[in-house]
Amino acid sequence: MNEPLSHAPPSHVPVSSADIDAAAKVIAPFAVRTPLLLPPVLCDRLSAKVFLKPEVLQRTGSFKFRGAFNKLASIPESARKGGVVAFSSGNHAQGVAAAAKILNMPATIVMPVDSPLLKRERTKSFGAEVVLYDRDREDREAIARDIAGKNGATLVPPYDDPKVIAGQGTIGREICEDLAALGIAPDIVVAPVSGGGLIAGVATAVKSRFPQAQVMSAEPEAFDDHARSLRAGKREGHGAKGRTICDALMAAIPGEITFAINGKLLSKGVTASDAEVGAAVAFAFRELKLVVEPGGAIGLAALLAGRIDARGKTIVIVLSGGNVDSELYSRLIACGLASPRC
Repeated sequence: MNEPLSHAPPSHVPVSSADIDAAAKVIAPFAVRTPLLLPPVLCDRLSAKVFLKPEVLQRTGSFKFRGAFNKLASIPESARKGGVVAFSSGNHAQGVAAAAKILNMPATIVMPVDSPLLKRERTKSFGAEVVLYDRDREDREAIARDIAGKNGATLVPPYDDPKVIAGQGTIGREICEDLAALGIAPDIVVAPVSGGGLIAGVATAVKSRFPQAQVMSAEPEAFDDHARSLRAGKREGHGAKGRTICDALMAAIPGEITFAINGKLLSKGVTASDAEVGAAVAFAFRELKLVVEPGGAIGLAALLAGRIDARGKTIVIVLSGGNVDSELYSRLIACGLASPRC
């Protein structure tokens, strides 16, 4: 289904629905078209139509493959020999590594030393070289740019890039197509947010087809830079110290390109605590039979915690990834909480 969803928005926007249509054609032979699920247990519990978009079923276990492949495929053949460099806590790392393997390009990924072991090992399994850094003391982007400069490689940002955003936007495109086929219009669409590339693409696609829909960001408590920025009307950092179990959602401030989109298209931001996220991960395991990592479950957590007015509405929640270490996952599904005391 590669028909355009709508006419492209004005040319001044960073990413248009036409860009997303083009990305859909590029990634179609390689990416999984994930289903749109309507679990009765959620609908009954919330007195709403709750659809889930399980990107946990995507190639590499997260949505990141979409944007990574669209970006790498856009690199001219003459520049591919130098390879690519990316910086990521794990899901973008795997997406870039997998895309590079398909396109026969060398890949180097800069990852935090405290990133989940599963994500590091799976990134290596695709043939990428992994360079570790200390996220508290070192600048990952500076390290990546230095490597790219020395190797003549192309830098692949995790979110602040039009090709990456357009690739992620294919998720929103598929949501719109599947809902339209059912004759249903969404009231609310929620997606996890770190730097904002996923929701920028999703919002662009959804608002082009269903302009009345509210698109909301979901973030961990204290790491809510998008929610703060939406309230302020400008980019603001969260200033949080420490960690969250949502390791994929720890960007300090929204991206420049992503917030140029999100500041216009998002209705608001919602948050959930680590304990609520743990409960959502456990709920997905017990009731939905889906393995969802903490960052991927943040929208579901906010919904289950009552942060979204769901009753009587049609809601779509993007489950963005399922790459979680077995030790943490075992603890979360055992008690539904993030606390080690469980």
